[in-house]
Amino acid sequence: MSLIKKLVAESIGTFWLVLGGCGSAVLAANFGGDGNPLGIGFLGVALAFGLTVLTAAYAFGHISGGHFNPAVSVGLWVGGRFEAREVLPYIIAQVFGGLVAGFVLMMIAQGNADFVSDSSVAGNFASNGFGELSPGGYSLGAALLTEVVLTAMFLIVIMGATHKLAPAGFAPVAIGLALTLIHLVSIPVTNTSVNPARSTAVAVFAGSGALSQLWLFWIAPVIGGALGGFVYGWLGKGEVDREVSGEQDLPET
Repeated sequence: MSLIKKLVAESIGTFWLVLGGCGSAVLAANFGGDGNPLGIGFLGVALAFGLTVLTAAYAFGHISGGHFNPAVSVGLWVGGRFEAREVLPYIIAQVFGGLVAGFVLMMIAQGNADFVSDSSVAGNFASNGFGELSPGGYSLGAALLTEVVLTAMFLIVIMGATHKLAPAGFAPVAIGLALTLIHLVSIPVTNTSVNPARSTAVAVFAGSGALSQLWLFWIAPVIGGALGGFVYGWLGKGEVDREVSGEQDLPET
């Protein structure tokens, strides 16, 4: 598969992740106001992120590997599952796809006369944050630990699910469920990133508050992804692994 096709697949997949996941948070999580039974809440948002990864991995995994996440690309490289020369192009493609989705989501949200974007509010436009911008008021240290640990575990699940000896064809299901679980744990802490492209995609449109804290949601997931890739790479050393090129990793986000 040509690199151009891989990058297009990564852009579209990340677009879908941001539009579906962040879109559910912005448009549907609190639809109708507090107490409205039509709002999907935390559980619905968590499921939306998991479903975007699951569906996109099945759609694009055979083309690009279905990373849709810079932390995943870095982690797979550290774990020996991805070529170093493709890491930066993948990250650029992922960020681009996410930003396009953020723009589309903002255009949709602004179609409602009641839509308000306030950069001082935690979770504004599905953005990530810590301290006063954490949905639950969690500190920088708590946010850092959460993002590092959960991203590391995400990579371990991804690498285990896509191992040659794992049940064939089920990797996207395991990965999507893992991302759902991650959101159920961490939405109150950081509004859940574990994906720098997802964080950047909405921070650009959420205002100065989210942008001022965006650095954490690059550093922590990338560290976590590298840590998870290293740990699973060590665990799987000597096992029969896939020979990985971009189209053979079947994970995401």
